[in-house]
Amino acid sequence: MRMRPTLSWTPTEDLPPGTTDLEPVAGLLSTGGVLVLSGAGISTESGIPDYRGEGGSLGRHTPMTYQEFTASAQARRRYWARSHLGWRTFGRARPNAGHRAVAAFGRHGLLSGLITQNVDGLHQAAGSEGVVELHGSLARVVCLSCGDVSPRRELARRLEEANAGFQPVAAGMNPDGDADLTDEQVGDFRVVPCTVCGGILKPDVVFFGEAVPPQRVEHCRRLVREAASLLVLGSSLTVMSGLRFVRQAAQADKPVVIVNRDPTRGDRHALTRVALPLGTALTTVAARLGIPVDGRAAGHTGRRT
Repeated sequence: MRMRPTLSWTPTEDLPPGTTDLEPVAGLLSTGGVLVLSGAGISTESGIPDYRGEGGSLGRHTPMTYQEFTASAQARRRYWARSHLGWRTFGRARPNAGHRAVAAFGRHGLLSGLITQNVDGLHQAAGSEGVVELHGSLARVVCLSCGDVSPRRELARRLEEANAGFQPVAAGMNPDGDADLTDEQVGDFRVVPCTVCGGILKPDVVFFGEAVPPQRVEHCRRLVREAASLLVLGSSLTVMSGLRFVRQAAQADKPVVIVNRDPTRGDRHALTRVALPLGTALTTVAARLGIPVDGRAAGHTGRRT
């Protein structure tokens, strides 16, 4: 039986209500040295749903776990069928105003770093540099046997060839690029092996139930130590992978400001939570600081098939 991972968080204490005052965000950025930690909420305006917000996918979809993926050939067939279909939509997503504003802050020297929990590559597509992908990227595929890393677009081509005519209609798409398909729609979808050793291929992302690589965690901890403040954008901070950096910043007496429409697990560590849509909030802050937000994406991450 497929078990649902523990992904929800319910406030156990009275938390202060969110504000619509953007001055705390503008104040952090105006002094510079800001480390940004972004989550799924910054990509919803690009058409990629989040897990826990209003209409989030957890209400209808249980993400694949690392344990299930590695233990079951049928689970891998189901995952790759759904992911292959979802990739066609996921790969067409483009940066929104929030991504572009973050890139503009970086260009103007206001950021000390950028950590994202997202696997969509949209920060890089907007022009942000030095992005730390905490949970990896769907643009890459890794072999679990030999460790070979290859572009997702190459796997997409191979899956197209192995599954000619695979054109089911999905009920929806999820933040991990996984389309909603029934087992009947998955059918006998063919999974292809590693071209180097014939091993099992996995997207180069951290699945639920899988640990973030220790070197990556330490790199992020160093970024927190070196930052003057932490700005959280669009994350509920439900899972420890992101929350630990908020706790670290707070313990070091570094200011933490959160922009998220719903309460988060990190609210009690923050100076305030701004409850506004990210695109509107960040472009408004940029205008206050006299920073132009380029409407054109600076590049693309090669996610398309």
